[in-house]
Amino acid sequence: MANNQWKKGEIGAWVSIITYLILAVSKLIIAEIGTSDALRADGLNNTTDIIASLAVLIGLRISRKPADSDHHYGHSKAETISSLIAAFIMTTIGIEVLIGAGETIINQEFGTPSSLTGWTAIISAFIMYGVYRFNLRLSKQVKSRALYAAAQDNRSDALVSIGAAVGIFGAMAGILWLDPAAATIVGVVILKTAWDIFTDATHLLTDGFDEEELEEIKATIDAHPGVKKVEDVKARLQGNETLVDATILVSPGITVQKAHDITDEIEILLEQKHHIHYAHIHTEPYND
Repeated sequence: MANNQWKKGEIGAWVSIITYLILAVSKLIIAEIGTSDALRADGLNNTTDIIASLAVLIGLRISRKPADSDHHYGHSKAETISSLIAAFIMTTIGIEVLIGAGETIINQEFGTPSSLTGWTAIISAFIMYGVYRFNLRLSKQVKSRALYAAAQDNRSDALVSIGAAVGIFGAMAGILWLDPAAATIVGVVILKTAWDIFTDATHLLTDGFDEEELEEIKATIDAHPGVKKVEDVKARLQGNETLVDATILVSPGITVQKAHDITDEIEILLEQKHHIHYAHIHTEPYND
């Protein structure tokens, strides 16, 4: 990733951090004043999002480090590790929110939240949806999975705030249990988002790769006129970069130079069609 792309990725992380900081402080204070479990849960959610966004920022910065003596492929996987850390943080707060809301419901300690808490949640939802759209667009531009994960978290936060608002206004209308019920939904959404990020990160860290995309890569290699057969193709992600290893069969009568030219041409094709900048192509003789 070019240096300017990394800087764009960091801008997205900082936008999230600053927004979460302002919203978290505002929600926790207003929730205390207006006695709303749902808004408090929403504020706690944003508090952990600050830590998660910092993890993304650190991951982006570590990923910028070039290859060295004991990291021959660079440090790009730091992005994925930061996503994993974010998932663990979100899981912790999700469980805490569920426990708190559950205790309120079981003990029947219902309160009547003020309208200020409801409007705070609604305004927060609009703000977070704007941050989501910004980071989603940015993640596609810089091809950052950590920033994409952060964008998904931004979207879930917008939905969480809407749910909190519904619970708050419902409690104001006399259905007092709706406020802690909304807090329970907030906890479930947090855990669901954490699980999605966790599964994606672990899939990448264990060198998982999309099968359909692998078939497309194989078809591109196979389409080269000098390739008699594609014997094997493997791919994995190193941060935002796709690494490909392939074995192709070529005519046994061609020169070593010609075989080398074929692999060079395939590497160019993979870069043009699939934006793959690293491919190791091994040639073997084709026998009928």
